[in-house]
Amino acid sequence: MIRIVIADDHIVVRSGLSALLQGKHEIEVIGDAADGDEAIAKAEELNPDVVLMDFSMPPGKDGLTATAELKQKMPHIGVLILTMHDDEEYLFRAIHAGASGYILKSAPHEELIAAIRSVADGTAYLYPSATKKLMKEYSDMIRRGESDGPFETLSDREKEIMAWIAKGYSNKEIAEQLIISVKTVESHKSNLMDKLGLKSRPELVKLAMKKGLMTYD
Repeated sequence: MIRIVIADDHIVVRSGLSALLQGKHEIEVIGDAADGDEAIAKAEELNPDVVLMDFSMPPGKDGLTATAELKQKMPHIGVLILTMHDDEEYLFRAIHAGASGYILKSAPHEELIAAIRSVADGTAYLYPSATKKLMKEYSDMIRRGESDGPFETLSDREKEIMAWIAKGYSNKEIAEQLIISVKTVESHKSNLMDKLGLKSRPELVKLAMKKGLMTYD
């Protein structure tokens, strides 16, 4: 049996997934959690094979932060991210956090079951269009070489703010974390984007990942 814990902040989703999976296809639902902290606690208590983790779980610890922490504590547990975000930015963030798989909430039941089995077997799982996005990103990276702009010219503060932006924090939240004004954050953000020649947040996220700025505490 594949023993799983379901982590999602919506009880209806947890109940529905549990009813779908429980006792079928050699899958046993042994627990559920409403946020990232509870997901980690349940994983430590129950030692499942797979944690089915929702990407966004406000309030509390989100799915990516919980994934990174869980993989540090119990690397043998597979984490399958379940999300509504069909976007390469979220995909890359999930992979960087240590997720073993990434599947959309709109996926057919059969695909979800196949994804759970793959992750339980230690095999990475990505839905088909996600694989194409990764291949395209790899091809683009080869085409442009290793040049991502003059990263070395960034100040320590600009690199720090770049990391916060890449993790999804707003200007106001960054200002509160660093005890500086929102205008100062906006100024640093504008400067670093200009220095790096970046036009969008997804581009910033990819570069932050490549440069090792995307750590989850």
